[in-house]
Amino acid sequence: MKKTRIHFLQHVPYEGLGAINYWIKENRLQLTQTRFFNNDPLPDPENFDMLIIMGGPMSVNDENAYPWLGEEKAFIRKSIEHHKSVLGICLGAQLISSALGAKVYPHSEKEIGWFPVENVDPPNLKTPFLLDNKHLTVFHWHGETFDLPKDSQLLYRSQMCKNQGFLLKTNILGLQFHFEATPDSVQEMAQHGNEEIAAGGNYVQTINEITTVNSYFNSSHQILYRILDYLAKKSK
Repeated sequence: MKKTRIHFLQHVPYEGLGAINYWIKENRLQLTQTRFFNNDPLPDPENFDMLIIMGGPMSVNDENAYPWLGEEKAFIRKSIEHHKSVLGICLGAQLISSALGAKVYPHSEKEIGWFPVENVDPPNLKTPFLLDNKHLTVFHWHGETFDLPKDSQLLYRSQMCKNQGFLLKTNILGLQFHFEATPDSVQEMAQHGNEEIAAGGNYVQTINEITTVNSYFNSSHQILYRILDYLAKKSK
């Protein structure tokens, strides 16, 4: 693998890279970051090859409360125009959709916990990270959903939420759920989101259900690393 330069966008301290850090360290890649909660500046897209956009509790539509959201969406569009590989996770996927003109809006249900998704496996789309993974149980934490960006292809869906992941061109990937989740990151999200958990719902698990699961991390990380390898090869 070439030495891909990674830049990531972080919205809150408790939603970091998770298992993506393992892949970056294993491949000894250069990593830079913009932490919006710390007023970090955004870089010139020529200074990185791959952009990773993390999650957060805010909505992409909360620009009055978080003025940097408008700047972030413009930066995402600019990165796409510069042909960078882009991975958006949860809020990150919604930001990609919004930046490209698709709607992001509240879903009828919140989805918090470990729930299955199905690989749609679009015809004529060669994505090695989809192989042998038709049904997966993955970690979710979202109350909003998004329309697919124009010309993108649906990759994942679930019974509760039809748009769980998409691929645009060959190098822009949005995931509504968290392949990168680790036991520590799940604990942190549960601690900061305990009010949402306490409110309950048809697709909201208890803190105990969320934090005692250990059987799905390995399978999630295996697919995550395939995705990252794939996007690194597509990066410029």
